Formats: sequence, C-alpha cells, structure tokens
Amino acid sequence: MGTPSQPPEPILRIHCVRVYVRDLEESVRFYRDQLGFRLVADTRLQSGERWLAVAPPDGQALLALVAPAPDTKAYEFIGRSTHVVFVTDDVLTQYREWSRRGVKFLSTPKLRRVWTSSPQVPDHEPPVWGGIFTSFKDIDGNSFSLISFDELTQSIEAQRRTLAEKAEAERRVAQELEIARQVQAHLFPQNLPALDTLDYAGRCLQARQVGGDYYDFLATGPNRLSLIIGDISGKGIAAALLMANLQANLRSQCTSAIDNLDRLLGSVNRLFCENTPDNSYATFIFSEYDDHARRLRYANCGHLAGLVIRGDDRIDRLEPTATVLGLFDDWQCSVAETDLFAGDIVALYTDGVTEACDRNGSEFGEERLLECLFRHRDLSAGGVVAKIVEDVSRHCPHEQQDDITLVVAKCKDGTKDSQLGLPYDSSV
Repeated sequence: MGTPSQPPEPILRIHCVRVYVRDLEESVRFYRDQLGFRLVADTRLQSGERWLAVAPPDGQALLALVAPAPDTKAYEFIGRSTHVVFVTDDVLTQYREWSRRGVKFLSTPKLRRVWTSSPQVPDHEPPVWGGIFTSFKDIDGNSFSLISFDELTQSIEAQRRTLAEKAEAERRVAQELEIARQVQAHLFPQNLPALDTLDYAGRCLQARQVGGDYYDFLATGPNRLSLIIGDISGKGIAAALLMANLQANLRSQCTSAIDNLDRLLGSVNRLFCENTPDNSYATFIFSEYDDHARRLRYANCGHLAGLVIRGDDRIDRLEPTATVLGLFDDWQCSVAETDLFAGDIVALYTDGVTEACDRNGSEFGEERLLECLFRHRDLSAGGVVAKIVEDVSRHCPHEQQDDITLVVAKCKDGTKDSQLGLPYDSSV
C-alpha cells in the first residue's frame, strides 16, 4: 500500500584546483601547519605520479598539490597567481591567526569598494557591495586571495546555519526512526506458544525502517492460538502508528471476547474508526486454531484470501467474510471455519508478497506463491517462510516498494489418532 520513492538528485560540486609546488612534503606542512588545512589524499596515480590533496576546514573543495619536473612546462607555473579566492566571514581574525603562524601576506586587510559598472549610474551613487580584502603567498610564491563581502558573508552564514540545521534535523529524524524501528520490532511476536498439532512461523520484511504491516500470534486459551495478519493503509511512521493502535485495541480485548469473534472484531472496528483519520483503514485476517479439534475459525476483513494447501494438493481459500476495518461505523462480520488435517499448510500474506515486481513490471503473483508453497511443503513452517521471502527477493532484486509479511502454519501429527488423516476430537 505505498508509492515508489523518487531517486535522489545527482551530486555535483567543484572537486579540486591544481597548485604547482616544488616540494610536496614541505608544501603539505605549510598548508597543514600554517593554514590549518587537512591532508585528505596521498596516493600514487597509474602514471606513477604522487597525488596529494589538502582541504580547508569545510572540505567542500580540494587543492591538489603537484610537483612537476623542472624540465616541464608545468614547472613554470610555480610562483604565480593561482586565482584561488578564499572567502571567510572574518578576514581580520584569519589574517592575525595566519600571520602568527608565519604566513606571508602581501598587504594588511583593507576595505575594497566595488561600484556598479553600469554607465547610467553616477559616480556618487553608493557601491553595489564592499568588503575586506587581502592576499598571501605559500612557500613557493603561489598567491591566493582572502576576502569577505558583506552580502557574501551573510550568504555564507545563512548557508552554514541552514546546513547545520538540516544536518541536525536529519540526525534527529534518523535517531527517532531507529527508536521507532526498535519499538515496532518488539510489537511483533517475541514468543511462540507451543502446540501439539501446529507448526507455525511469521515474518515481516519492511520497505522502510517502520511500516504498517502486522502479524501476531496470541494464546487465547488452553490449546488455542490466534494467527493474525493485517495491512494498514499508507506507509512509514503514520502507518506504523495505526498498526500499533490496531494491535493495542485487539490485544486489550482478545482474551475476554474471543468466544464471540464477530463481536470482538466489531468492537475493534469501532475503536479503530474513532481513533484514526477518516481515510485510514486496515485489511485484516483474524484466525483461531483449536489444537485439540484441529479446527481453524476465521474472519477475513477485506484482506487477500488466505491459502490452504491440502495434503491431496487441493487448494482452499479463506475468502473475505467482511469489509475492511476502520471505514464504516455500521460494520458487520461473519465467521467461517475449516478443519485442518496432518500435512495441510495455511499461508496468510500481504500484497507486498504477490505485488512485488521484477524490472519488467511483472508481479510475483499468487501462482508463484503457490508454486513455492508446494515446492517447499516438506520444510518446517519457518523454512517455508524463509524460502518464500528468498523467492520474492530474487524476483524483485531492486529496492523494495512495500512491506512483505506472511504467516505460514503446518498441521502436523500430534497424536496417534491424527495419523488416520482425520481431525483429532478430544472427546473420543
């Protein structure tokens, strides 16, 4: 129940500017010790040339230090103007600090005013902008400019604050999503009550850190277990919150009202309607297995039909018995039931399984799901779940677009009577 995410915009920025020097080691010490730059690269190219790069504190662009051989044309570029301009928000402070470290400046910082070049503007009009300017040389005589413009300084400060605020917001969001992921992970079943005649397992593989798919195993009485699966409309945090709301409503009422399943789900629907936005809903299957009678009763609330593969290869479906939860106050639900025999397999799943698409847009589909169930029917329930997830991931190797959730239960021999291929009746 989600939409594909948009691909991120490509990265594009200035990488490096070449500066020609005589001695790489001495130049690195100058840029590192006197200017406070960082050495970010020291490698050997395929040509055998050593490639060094330094960066100012913000690290957005690099200076690539190149030491050409004396007999090359590039050697003549040493000691010239690099046309590299460093911008700072406080030229005077930078000037004093670098001067203290021995950097040679060509002049003290001075105010430079630049007027508009338009001939229509009289000379006595105020300048378009102004700022502090100076220049300095490295140990090889390569010259650089150091400036601060009023408008540019403001822009730098605004950009710095924006980037810092964005980074902090992203950090908080990532931290909150991780906490939400951990909390939601504990909402899924942590313990599986043991049954004599049923082997069962479930798994939820979320498309994001958190999601709206839901499955649960609830012990609802002696020798009785509820197997539940649901799919909340939407994705992400909003869907996860609705899922938690639905689970809380269900668990709080399940034990006391399990004998009247239609009334239980009617109450859950009413609370879901009252506590969620008008357009929110959930598809849902609530089933309860009786370990003595080998009987499964269920209500399918607008969810995909559950699959029952019989020992003789027949396929039965747990079709919807009601509409979705959460949209209608006037809501009716009927309950159906089916007997299970040794060797029968029950599979409940969300649309993230069957609607997973390959690169050509072909869905995994119910047919592939059934084929996988038949092919691996001799495995444990957990093994079947793992094989289905593996097959879906192989069919859809690119980024997962929706939560993948499934529950598999296998009816097994629990008593000598069950070997007759009949449901076990505890009254016998």
